[in-house]
Amino acid sequence: MLTRIDHIGIACFDLDKTVEFYRATYGFEVFHTEVNEEQGVREAMLKINETSDGGASYIQLLEPTREDSAVGKWLAKNGEGVHHIAFGTEDVRGDSEAIRGKGVRVLYDQPRTGSMGSSITFLHPKDCHGVLTELVTSGPDH
Repeated sequence: MLTRIDHIGIACFDLDKTVEFYRATYGFEVFHTEVNEEQGVREAMLKINETSDGGASYIQLLEPTREDSAVGKWLAKNGEGVHHIAFGTEDVRGDSEAIRGKGVRVLYDQPRTGSMGSSITFLHPKDCHGVLTELVTSGPDH
């Protein structure tokens, strides 16, 4: 089942400026950056620490690359801030099906590719007490 908090996703208007804030204020350094065309975001993963299960915990900063992306729409409505929480799991597919069996809506029928080659899906926030929740199986190199 779920093994750790994989990351906290934070939506921002200016990725470079937000990265600099986290670097200058907390000393966090960028571990990975990428553009996810499917999700319509440019992102930076800032590693916080290693975890006992071989994974890590991150802050994920997300800047929309287009206004009609999920993060773009969310920013327009809510402004900058915490967008989602992600839990790590060894089996995103199996765990999402088990959670679906408990009456929670899973947003993707099949897991999709996320940051750093991970496998991801999301749980509906209305079924998770207002929190958009992501399940993540880390990619092979992370």
